[in-house]
Amino acid sequence: MKEIPINYLIKFQKHRLIKRFIYFLILLTGFTAIAQRDIPEKPSEQTSVYDEGQMLSSSDEKRLERKLINYADTTSTQIVVVTIESLEGEYEGTYAAHWAHEWGIGQSEKDNGLLILVAKKERKIWITTGYGLEEYMTDAKTKEIIELIILPEFRNGDIYAGLNKGTTAIFEVLNGTFQGAPGRKSGSGGLPLRSIIVFIIFIVIIISMFNKRGGRGGRGRGRSVLWDAIILSSLGRGSFGGGSSGGGFGGGGGFGGGFGGGGFGGGGAGGSW
Repeated sequence: MKEIPINYLIKFQKHRLIKRFIYFLILLTGFTAIAQRDIPEKPSEQTSVYDEGQMLSSSDEKRLERKLINYADTTSTQIVVVTIESLEGEYEGTYAAHWAHEWGIGQSEKDNGLLILVAKKERKIWITTGYGLEEYMTDAKTKEIIELIILPEFRNGDIYAGLNKGTTAIFEVLNGTFQGAPGRKSGSGGLPLRSIIVFIIFIVIIISMFNKRGGRGGRGRGRSVLWDAIILSSLGRGSFGGGSSGGGFGGGGGFGGGFGGGGFGGGGAGGSW
């Protein structure tokens, strides 16, 4: 098995620690902002593909849906693909994690859910993983799949091919057969931790300045970045696990009984095309 390129490891192996540090600094600034896009209510009939952004043809949507349902039926791992027209100001990472939590994707006892969120207008994708999958779908591995398997197809205008190849790669990672994405380059480098910290401090200063100038009117809807920070900086299973439950699974799992209340801790990665 090929090694993951070291530049990916430098950038993403400590991703969660750095991310939580950012959220902690946001808490210190007392910065809040009104989120603009609500998470849709969990559908009564739950399945694996929700093409709200109309980025897939009807036939491609059905093919991808069958593929993911079959995988869930045989492994109990629920992988859900969601496309939307626009993020409407939301940060895709926290929004995807909130969505997966609210719907309770995966089984509550295994936390084996995964959500792929694709935003049409912003041309962004984010993959968020449940607690039970984070050991296998690390942030670095997720980023590798996005950058080297999914996004090349997206840039060619083939959304289905990107999602199809990407989900196949996810299957392989979870099955222990993933041999690495084609076109990986080894090498050193990457973003030094010192540069990351300097960038974080700069962002905090900008946020503080914005907070002082910002009005207090708001629009009375959505959540605050502060709330995102509180939730996603949690280190425990309970605070972000077991979202709304769909009544469990029939037999060995799958989508037959709906979403099972899987937990999410903010792990994942994203990209744009």
